[in-house]
Amino acid sequence: MSSNQGSNRDGASSLSGLVSTLIPTFLISIVVVCAFLVLRSRFERVYHPRSFLGTLYRNEQSPYPKKSMFGWTSEYKQLTDEFVLKHSSLDNYLWLRYFKVLIIIAFVGCLITWPILFPINATGGGGQAGLNILSFSNVAKAPYFFAHAVVACLFLGFVMFVITRESIFYIHLRQAYLLSANMSSRISSKTVLFTNVPEEYRDESKLRSVFQGVRQVWLGLEVEELEDSVDDRGKAANKLETSEIKMIQTHLKGLIKKDKKAAKKAKKNKETTPEETTTDVMEINKKDRPMHRLPKLKFLPIGKKVDSIDWSRGELSRLVPETARLQNDATSGKFNKAAACFIEFESVTAAQRSMSQAPKGVHVAEMAVAPDQIIWKNIGKSSSSRRTKKNIFTAVVWWLCIFWSIPVAVIGAISNIQSLTEKVPFLGFINSIPSVILGVITGLLPVILLAVLMALVPIFCNIFARTFEVTQGAAQLRVQNWYFAFQVIQVFLITTFASGAAAVAQKIINDPSQAPGLLANNLPKASNFYISYFILFGLLSAALTLLNIAPLLILNILSKILDKTPRKLYNRYITLSGLGWGSLFPKFTNLGVIALAYSCIAPLVLGFATVGFTLLYLAFRYSALFTLGTTIDTKGACFARALRQLVVGIYLSEICLIGLFGINTGTDLISIGPLVITIILLVLTIVWQVLLKRKMKKLMEELAMRDAPSNLNLEKGENGVDGHNGQQTHLGKDGYGNPDTTAPLDGQQAHIGKDGYDHSSHDTAVPQITPNNAPPKPTGMVGRVKAFFMPGKYATSDALSAYVIGDHLSTPVRPYTNTERQEAYLHPAVSEPAPVIWLAKDKLGLSQRAVQGIRKDVGEGLEATDEQAWFDEKAKVCWENSDPTAAPIYEERVEY
Repeated sequence: MSSNQGSNRDGASSLSGLVSTLIPTFLISIVVVCAFLVLRSRFERVYHPRSFLGTLYRNEQSPYPKKSMFGWTSEYKQLTDEFVLKHSSLDNYLWLRYFKVLIIIAFVGCLITWPILFPINATGGGGQAGLNILSFSNVAKAPYFFAHAVVACLFLGFVMFVITRESIFYIHLRQAYLLSANMSSRISSKTVLFTNVPEEYRDESKLRSVFQGVRQVWLGLEVEELEDSVDDRGKAANKLETSEIKMIQTHLKGLIKKDKKAAKKAKKNKETTPEETTTDVMEINKKDRPMHRLPKLKFLPIGKKVDSIDWSRGELSRLVPETARLQNDATSGKFNKAAACFIEFESVTAAQRSMSQAPKGVHVAEMAVAPDQIIWKNIGKSSSSRRTKKNIFTAVVWWLCIFWSIPVAVIGAISNIQSLTEKVPFLGFINSIPSVILGVITGLLPVILLAVLMALVPIFCNIFARTFEVTQGAAQLRVQNWYFAFQVIQVFLITTFASGAAAVAQKIINDPSQAPGLLANNLPKASNFYISYFILFGLLSAALTLLNIAPLLILNILSKILDKTPRKLYNRYITLSGLGWGSLFPKFTNLGVIALAYSCIAPLVLGFATVGFTLLYLAFRYSALFTLGTTIDTKGACFARALRQLVVGIYLSEICLIGLFGINTGTDLISIGPLVITIILLVLTIVWQVLLKRKMKKLMEELAMRDAPSNLNLEKGENGVDGHNGQQTHLGKDGYGNPDTTAPLDGQQAHIGKDGYDHSSHDTAVPQITPNNAPPKPTGMVGRVKAFFMPGKYATSDALSAYVIGDHLSTPVRPYTNTERQEAYLHPAVSEPAPVIWLAKDKLGLSQRAVQGIRKDVGEGLEATDEQAWFDEKAKVCWENSDPTAAPIYEERVEY
């Protein structure tokens, strides 16, 4: 077969693979979107829980969308991305912004590369066909290489500007966010976590002498015994709750079954009235009482068989007072102090300044981290211990990179299977497969296999990171580093080289000296695989994101199987799913890296990247507006890291061009010109990255030393009035402000809820305050373009405070009670109350009898109730979900 014939076949194969991937993916996506449109109005808990869920404050809720098939689009279009920042979280907002950054880069890349490189590549004289005619592999004329070098300078220079601009934007936005009235009134915004604290500094007075502007100190405690006791108490309570419900349910189902048999018998005997039903029988058979085995070993339940209810009550009668005693010991200073402490400062800027005041050896772990984001088991570990674990698991991740390369390389070869069959005779049977099926095998199948294989890796990374990082955010950043490296190596580099090498395997075997040139000509062809990859992610992933398939199945199928108690039903209902930033950002950052790497050698990829990123943005935007919660808070740190990781795509693009130009210098010296230009571009990129890092560090230091604008600083008022909605503060004997939670806010009637707290601060709008030095808000397309290219004026903290932060974040959180303030950064085991045993009410009164039995057997310290839950006529557990705040186990969420 001649080279032209081979090229024509490769071109036809690439086009066939594209069509074979696009058509089924498009059809499946249409079906999935239609399913979303049909199901959306029927399952509101799945598709718009943020619009009505009672556990969310009103300022956190989204507008309730219309129930018609397309009615939701009006709210979707009216709400801006800034709504997510104001009503959800900084991370969710920056997640959407990251897609807009990728869209801008890819779209502008099309505008720069397509008009120049498409004609150049198409007329390059390389003899390619199909999609390959538009890639670098079709260029055989060395003078044409100058076009690629110049385009690389223009486009990659623009990418560097965007990364610089967004990095500056992020730093200013984060500062404006932390200094907003809502955030600066929270304890966490002014609190710093210090780890590796030496014995001499584990004293409050010593810490106050070291740091300036200290408001409150929480010393870490070694509470392993208490943690075990609290854990055992919780397990026993869950066991009791489950067993009581199971016993009552089994009894009721038995009675229902007997009643049905009696009714059938009466009907068969043609009696006018059935025999007396048994629904009033309260005697429970012994066989209906749940039993379980006590494990001789922790994970081997092969020990003595016991009555679950009696055992659980007995355990709780022992554990409840024992845990209370240990908690009292912890608060009275009888526990050893751990090598960690939390220090709250008088202001955000004071907290930022303290990070440079830490004594030698004391490690500044993190600032502005809420208590629920702490990985408590790790804060007391020494830095050397955590560093050792980090190094070990980093080595394990690199080992995974090597191990995973084998199956990933096989998948890459499948994407170019036709060329491989020509070189390996025993695979010749593949050529007899119909072209449509072969197109699916080479286009769609490798993408699906790769996605499944990659899903296992972030699970391992998350497990590893949580063994040594001290906060959830830090763990996600660690996972992001590991998983991004894995994505680039496996999904991009190995797959690219495997696909390119497979196409010229036989020629390399026959003449190894030709390997560099053959790979250089065939690597651009590997872009066909990533075109399919963008199609799959853009169409199918976006459609599945809208369908929200996991919550749909969990809430409507899995929940019916697993959730047998009111507590489980309640927790399932009120919990909003969040995104795992560490495993999510790398997937899409890698797509951005791929688009950048191929931008100048196969610019067609940029078009598919633009469409794919746009569809993903639209889908994730719906999720952020109506469905997503926030389980992990990094204050946007993962966004900033993802921007820095995009630089890898710039380097790969430059190195690839240098390699391609360098190989061609052996046949045509004209290639030296483009080679020199690209080398200079590479050097300038390195200089830019160094300068950017210095600039960002300097900017963060400058902002840390700058106080909030006087007309925005609501942290501390005059005359003893705290910044919390102008509420009078009473100074306690500890010298701290203890807000009077009974006083009305701003002269308005206080709204006291059933939980005893004043919720009016969450519903009272405070007029937006505009900093005096904020520039006029840009309007129209020209204004937006101007603002984009002038971040020094329109992306400052003052400007973002005025026009992005918004009304909600200018409203402080409600004042903290004494207990909330004192327990803010205590170990959860120290303040964890005994759980309420929540049963379901039945008509026979069995639940009431169980409640009384629990109170009698366990004694004081444990409450039991059957309110707000019941068994229906089929003995199924139900609860009153119209008002989750009325549930016996409801606890108001404190905005730390």
